[in-house]
Amino acid sequence: MTDRLQQLIDFLAETPDDPFLNYALATEYLKLGHVENALRYYERLVEKHPGYVGTYYHLGKLYETLDQKENAIATYEKGMHNARAKRDMHALSELQAAYRAAVEMDEDDE
Repeated sequence: MTDRLQQLIDFLAETPDDPFLNYALATEYLKLGHVENALRYYERLVEKHPGYVGTYYHLGKLYETLDQKENAIATYEKGMHNARAKRDMHALSELQAAYRAAVEMDEDDE
């Protein structure tokens, strides 16, 4: 276990509902190749903190990596909805681009 990972785990133990710490931990797990842990934290984050819009892009990309295109597309759609609600145009733009690419890939598979 890396020092950074241990630090994040320790911080999260103190404030388990902090969306940024959950996001950072998921991202660190992904960086270390611990895909199942990353997936669990990203999924928990969108469930408990749907307004934390940065998560949707990364969760969608992870679903794509895991060849779960339907989950990726649904995640991008939810993220776009939440980004619009928060008026986060930067996140919305990124999610729209990822969504379009995922839908095109899905159509290519047919």
